[in-house]
Amino acid sequence: MDQAVPIPLWSMLLCYALLLIPAGMAWYFRIPVLRRLGIAVIRMTVQLSLVGVALIYLFRWDLWWLNLLWVLGMIVFAAFSAINNSELNYRRFLWPVLLSLTFSSLSILLFFNGVLLGLPDVFSAQYLIIIGGMLLGNALKGIVVGISDFYRQLRDNRSRYWYQLAAGASQGEAVIPFFRDSLKAALNPSIASMATLGIVFLPGMMTGQIIGGSDPDTAIRYQLAIMVVIFVCIALSVALSVWLSLRKSFDGYGNLRDDVFRQ
Repeated sequence: MDQAVPIPLWSMLLCYALLLIPAGMAWYFRIPVLRRLGIAVIRMTVQLSLVGVALIYLFRWDLWWLNLLWVLGMIVFAAFSAINNSELNYRRFLWPVLLSLTFSSLSILLFFNGVLLGLPDVFSAQYLIIIGGMLLGNALKGIVVGISDFYRQLRDNRSRYWYQLAAGASQGEAVIPFFRDSLKAALNPSIASMATLGIVFLPGMMTGQIIGGSDPDTAIRYQLAIMVVIFVCIALSVALSVWLSLRKSFDGYGNLRDDVFRQ
């Protein structure tokens, strides 16, 4: 199959011009998103351009320690982003989220590269960085939904939690109903995506591989495998984030601390 057709600069400018359509709709209907849209587009362009330059050299050098260091940097950034978007207290949640993302993403990533793909070099930049980014991006979204939903439910339904404790339940048993609902909320989008895959939409990884010249059969197998490991990574990340954060989120009497969310 042919390689992907390159996109010239003038075509990219035409692509960006399409943004005038939603921008015009926002202006006409007085929707206050124009400033955020402008900042988001600029950040996206600058960040991806810089990453593109960095990836050229990472792929060229392909040093295992440098590739791993890059992925660890992505994990740190993802942890800060998850806490920021969850509006949680950095002091109480940074380490739990950071540790959960590190363990879940690296363990599943190395399993994917070493066992499923059987790569001779599991730290190859082509796979470690690209697949790692896909895992982290989805795990981040899962944590934002799951952990924030868990602590908001606990905050808004304290009486339900206290009733469970008064009835003789341990703290772990009392928080199980809240954890069950939050994990369901975090996993539902991925379940819906898997259920409609190939019928409603063709996912980005598969289309990218096919456009890049890969056989459809290879692209489909990659997409199926990556959807499975993404789902496992989300479930593991959310569960570990909640479990590791419990100790810092409650006082010695089992009460949820007042500073769980940023003021």
